[in-house]
Amino acid sequence: MGVAQGCPIEVPLKKTVLNAKHGALGAKLIEFSGWEMPVQYSGILEEHNAVREAVGLFDIDHMGQIIVSGPDAANFLQFVMTCNVLSLPLAKARYSLLCYADGTIIDDTLVYRLPDRYMVVVNAGNTDKAFSWFQYHVGNFDVKIDNQTDSLCMLSLQGPRSQEVLQPLTETDLSQIAYYACAEGKVIDVPTIIARTGYTGEDGFELFFTPEKAALVWEKLMQAGASCGIKPIGLGARDTLRFEAGMPLYGHEISAEINPYEARLGWAVSLDKAFIGKDALLKAKLEGTTRRLVGFEIVEAGGVPRQGFEIQIDGKPVGFVASGVYSPTFKKMLGSGYVPTENATPGTELAIMIRNKPVKAVIRETPFYKPKRKK
Repeated sequence: MGVAQGCPIEVPLKKTVLNAKHGALGAKLIEFSGWEMPVQYSGILEEHNAVREAVGLFDIDHMGQIIVSGPDAANFLQFVMTCNVLSLPLAKARYSLLCYADGTIIDDTLVYRLPDRYMVVVNAGNTDKAFSWFQYHVGNFDVKIDNQTDSLCMLSLQGPRSQEVLQPLTETDLSQIAYYACAEGKVIDVPTIIARTGYTGEDGFELFFTPEKAALVWEKLMQAGASCGIKPIGLGARDTLRFEAGMPLYGHEISAEINPYEARLGWAVSLDKAFIGKDALLKAKLEGTTRRLVGFEIVEAGGVPRQGFEIQIDGKPVGFVASGVYSPTFKKMLGSGYVPTENATPGTELAIMIRNKPVKAVIRETPFYKPKRKK
């Protein structure tokens, strides 16, 4: 039976295995990248401060996990990713980008090297796209590519007291896991990949395990963290935390219209190897870019600088806002955006068009918040 023309098909939102738990905790649920996710529980300011000062627990099971294995796994990832995968030591992680041939960004990722495979963590809205991109470029590489997003649950425990909370629940010595390193162990007897990575600017861990144990692991972490002031954290505080720490969000600071050098992510590009997009990025490196990502502070009352708002200099449109937030840490209105490279200097005065009114802003050094992590 056909579908009537002109009638949109509503696709039901995906739900993490902890969806009911969030509802029971009184979380406000919203749509995010096709998922129903908690945006806040007790409030963004309170949740943000809990992570900066103590510890918070995030359900980030909407993120995608792609497993790459086989004899050519390393060489394959070396070809499709911007970072140098061949130099990645065992039990370490590395930030990397997937780029189109023109150098624009498909997604930003974390790649973990495990004993018999690599795990690539991708953004929720880009999981299918990244998986298809991998499949399309298999060619003659002897690899197996497996989308295990539905087979792995992902939680994030972040904050200065995160090790204090997690250590009693695992025999793995967390003090031996450096920043951007990982280990395969158990958390409350649940086989778990324990990674010391995160998206907040604080010390913390990301945990990967079977979805059937999600409620158990969540409850045990909340119980273990009760004396440390643990709180469940939603996407709202996750955004303010990552923004203050200078971490990009796909669809805001980076996208398929932006290349790594424009986004100040050239450090994630290894030009001493062959990979998809290298020629375009070498050109951008050698010739420079016409625009750059900057951070700015709103210095007069006027509202929140939202994504897409126009940026002006001397009354002329020069760029656009990528992200804008009220910073709970600094109690200021802050933002990021793209401006001409010649104007991307700290101290440069800007005007952000908010509700059709120019609001004064000044470019500041970034990241606004200097990350506090285990070395």
